[in-house]
Amino acid sequence: MANEGREGGLDAPTRHPLNQNDPKFWDETDLNKELERVYDICHGCRRCVSLCNAFPTLFDLVDESPTLEVDGIDVADYNKVVDQCYLCDLCYLTKCPYVPPHEWNVDFPHLMLRAKAINFKKGDTKFRDNIITSTDMIGKVASMPVVNTLVNVGNKTAPVRALLDKALGIHKDAKLPPYTTKPSRKTHGARIFDPKKVTEAAAKASENQAAERTQHERVTLFTTCYCNYNEPSIADSVIKVLEHNGVGVDLAAREHCCGMPKLELGDLKTVEKLMSQNIPALYETVKAGNVIVAAVPSCVLMFKQELPLMFPENEQVQAVAKAFFDPFEYLHKLHKEGRLNLDFKNSLGNVSYHVACHQRVQNIGPKTKLVLELIQDTMVKNIERCSGHDGTYGVKSETLEFANKIAGPIVKQIQQQAPDHYGSDCPVAGRHIENNLKNKAKDSQEAIHPLDLLCLAYGI
Repeated sequence: MANEGREGGLDAPTRHPLNQNDPKFWDETDLNKELERVYDICHGCRRCVSLCNAFPTLFDLVDESPTLEVDGIDVADYNKVVDQCYLCDLCYLTKCPYVPPHEWNVDFPHLMLRAKAINFKKGDTKFRDNIITSTDMIGKVASMPVVNTLVNVGNKTAPVRALLDKALGIHKDAKLPPYTTKPSRKTHGARIFDPKKVTEAAAKASENQAAERTQHERVTLFTTCYCNYNEPSIADSVIKVLEHNGVGVDLAAREHCCGMPKLELGDLKTVEKLMSQNIPALYETVKAGNVIVAAVPSCVLMFKQELPLMFPENEQVQAVAKAFFDPFEYLHKLHKEGRLNLDFKNSLGNVSYHVACHQRVQNIGPKTKLVLELIQDTMVKNIERCSGHDGTYGVKSETLEFANKIAGPIVKQIQQQAPDHYGSDCPVAGRHIENNLKNKAKDSQEAIHPLDLLCLAYGI
């Protein structure tokens, strides 16, 4: 029997373009029919109940309806499910047996995205959500010297946090990241990509040197909003690790938010605007032979998957997507080519490693674990559960409780393992796990990014 279209088949999931320019995409009546169809399939399956709060919300609506079926749910309540989805993509990639090429063609995350986009277009979006997804704007303002002090002090002051909770719906107990006055792109401004310098360097290279050059000897670092404004030390670690392995690092001439926060909001116009600002600058580096890395999995996924599905005819988008790597995916590639520096100075011992959702769904395999376990006397235990933070979901007054609950199984596993180090490729997830651990034990250790662990092992 052919596998195609069969539940349990061996065919790889197929992702279809988003088709946001099709008028049918914006037809609310058609959307509600599709929501009912997919909700009914999910109700009959329920395999995703443990992933996030979207599915328990749906199943509770069904179980509390007069018919005990999806047709008993008030259409007005469909958005209660949509509001709980933060597009982690795990249901599509790890649980759902009905994704295409199955004939039922279920793509739950992109259906939620379509609903969010229609809600946004209708104006059914909170002012708070428009603000907190404007990560570039917040970072630029919060990194200004005087404003920076006010923001960082205010984020730790109870009366200010109580006001933010009441006025904006940012939970008073949510840990907000500090902002730096020295953004990474400012610190590393000398690394801004200059095509003229690349041409001159190539012209000066001798024939022997040219023969020894590998295809990807330079990398463009997409710093990300978070690593630029909140934890520039992670961007520093990317640069140190790559240069320690003989790889030069550039920054694109321009950089803006990747667009993932606005995508999760349903603001597709802003996503397109950000794409048009980022892609040309990144494409210039790709034309010069660079590959691209970013230390936040959501940003990597945005360029690898979401933008190509939104703009399948844009050749520059497709070229950038093919050149984009997760940092450890790239380092593992160096290892396979015999080019990774294996002269480690320090072991890491027992490491508890949270695999970020947006890294898992890139289908690259456990590259972080594989690279870290090249270090002598180092054992890495993967934790493949969602952290529940999602950047904004874990700070909202109405969802922090759920975000903490979702993080619970990770916290339990780390406590049981009692590792020498723990962390996540997603720095926001790492901090969220850290905060939940500290709620359990005030003297618990801090999360450390795997790239920082690599620096520790190298002694750099």
